[in-house]
Amino acid sequence: MTPTHNEPSSSAAERDVREITASHSKVAPGEIAIGVVIGRASEYFDFFVFGIACVLVFPAVFFPFEEPLEGTLWAFALFSLAFIARPFGTAIFMAIQRRWGRGTKLTGALFLLGTATCGMAFLPGYATLGSYSIILLAFFRILQGIAFGGSWDGLPSLLNLNAPQGRRGWFAMLGQLGAPIGFLIASALFYYLHVSLSSKDFLEWGWRYPFFCAFAINVVALFARLRLVVTHEYTTLMEEGELQPVPVHEMLRGQGYNIFIGAFAALASYALFHLVTVFPLSWIKLSSTQSVNDVLIVQVIGAFVGIAATIFSGWLADRIGRRTTLGSLAVLIAIFAVVAPWLLDGGPTGQDTFIILGFALLGVSYGQASGTVTANFSKKFRYTGAALTSDFAWLVGAAFAPVVVLGLSANFGLVYVSAYLLSGAACTLIALRINRVLETRD
Repeated sequence: MTPTHNEPSSSAAERDVREITASHSKVAPGEIAIGVVIGRASEYFDFFVFGIACVLVFPAVFFPFEEPLEGTLWAFALFSLAFIARPFGTAIFMAIQRRWGRGTKLTGALFLLGTATCGMAFLPGYATLGSYSIILLAFFRILQGIAFGGSWDGLPSLLNLNAPQGRRGWFAMLGQLGAPIGFLIASALFYYLHVSLSSKDFLEWGWRYPFFCAFAINVVALFARLRLVVTHEYTTLMEEGELQPVPVHEMLRGQGYNIFIGAFAALASYALFHLVTVFPLSWIKLSSTQSVNDVLIVQVIGAFVGIAATIFSGWLADRIGRRTTLGSLAVLIAIFAVVAPWLLDGGPTGQDTFIILGFALLGVSYGQASGTVTANFSKKFRYTGAALTSDFAWLVGAAFAPVVVLGLSANFGLVYVSAYLLSGAACTLIALRINRVLETRD
């Protein structure tokens, strides 16, 4: 019979880590938070390295036969593949965890993520391999998505369950800090390489360096997280909170509706996410209204603003409530959507304002986007439900944002930036309303 609650400890690597952490007497919320931040930052670094390369590298290296706009759209199409693959990765690695344990699952997922990202660094361009280079790039991107889905360790859910009373908004925020930190590191690294190298050197070999770095970063993150997840104390806390994987089909049959409510409740945040990170870089590069180096610097500044805003969201949510925070920010994002076309069409000053203001709104909203309605899951389904909710929120809200908005804006006007953001804000408000009605009935 396949075990569902007791994790096997036969892995030699797992035994070694258990011995190292044998003196670890208690897993405090602060320690869990550190593991969450390190883990998420490493994962998002991998994803943002790919996203930035979709604008600065892939159109010239893998799609040289297309015009710059079409090459960027093809690159963004590949960008979306990881988000499509992510729920499948969650399902696959949940099964691995039930069979071989949490440590084996996490080690395999992060090794796959680092290997897939690093593998992209070795890919020859279209000039060498032709269409096979594109196929291999798509293959590695799909592996990234599978690995990202498999890297769910339950730490955010455990952090929420162990957060002090009245501080749950603060501790929920900590799980979200990894995204702006990962973007900050990726943007700063690309800026350094882009400003230090000639265009020829950057496109020939310079762009590969961030992909190489991903493997080393994932190794560090792996040990930081294993230090927690294979300890007896962590395992006990997970079992006490009944945070154990269940088969996905059982999850969907039991409380699948909560996954979709949770995904749409966070849609405003996820719709905005790629529209203030990779989309502005692509739009400004194609329109040539300012230099790429200037945009990267503004995005680094924006990442710092996003980090500060994410931290602020924790303070705010503990005072007015996480759902109120998410709903209020959906309204502010809708207002921002109305002025977005004028900002993006307003030259360097307007574009920079769009990025900075967008990061501020994103930080406060995204800081509370995770777990806002996952408390609706029964204990049995919370571990798997939280993972799938995140997967579908990214898939519905963010996966296709760059390719859809860039394609429509380039052909029909920037009003489609407004339309996309407004639809996300509307979905958030409707989902939060439905969630409130369901809670009242219960």
